[in-house]
Amino acid sequence: MSMSLKERISEDMKSAMRSKDAARLSALRLLLAAIKQREVDERITLSDSDVVAVIDRMLKQRRDSIAQYEQAGRQDLADAEKFEIGVLQEYMPQALSVEEIEAAVSAAITSSGASGAQDMGKVMTLLKPALAGRADMAKVSALVKTRLTAS
Repeated sequence: MSMSLKERISEDMKSAMRSKDAARLSALRLLLAAIKQREVDERITLSDSDVVAVIDRMLKQRRDSIAQYEQAGRQDLADAEKFEIGVLQEYMPQALSVEEIEAAVSAAITSSGASGAQDMGKVMTLLKPALAGRADMAKVSALVKTRLTAS
C-alpha cells in the first residue's frame, strides 16, 4: 500500500532533519502543524484530499504574503515565502492544463443546466471537488463567470 500524503510529508520532514536542511524542515513543520491543528479542531484524521485543501490554503496565504512583502520592500521575507511555496507545491496533485479546466467548466455548466450568472453557485459546487488543489479556484471562478455572462 502506498503512503498517505500525510505520511509522505512526515517522512520528508525526517529526511530534512537528517540532512540538516533547516529551511525545508521549517516549511514541513509548518505544514504538519497546520494539518494536526485541523485534525484536532475537527476531531478527524484528514484524508489526502483534506490535506491538499490545507496545503492549498497555505499556498494562498504565502502568495498574499509575498505581495505584501514585495510592496514593503522586504525581498528577503518574500524569498522565504517563495521557498515555502516550492516545498508545499511538491505535495499538490498535478495541475490541470487550461484546456482541461475549460473542458471541466463546460461540462459543469452543461450538467447543472446553468443559464446565467445567477447559476454560478451551482456550477462552482460541481467544480470545486473536482478541481480543488489542481487549479487556481479564483481563475476557475472568473472563467465560469465569463462563460455564464456571455451566454
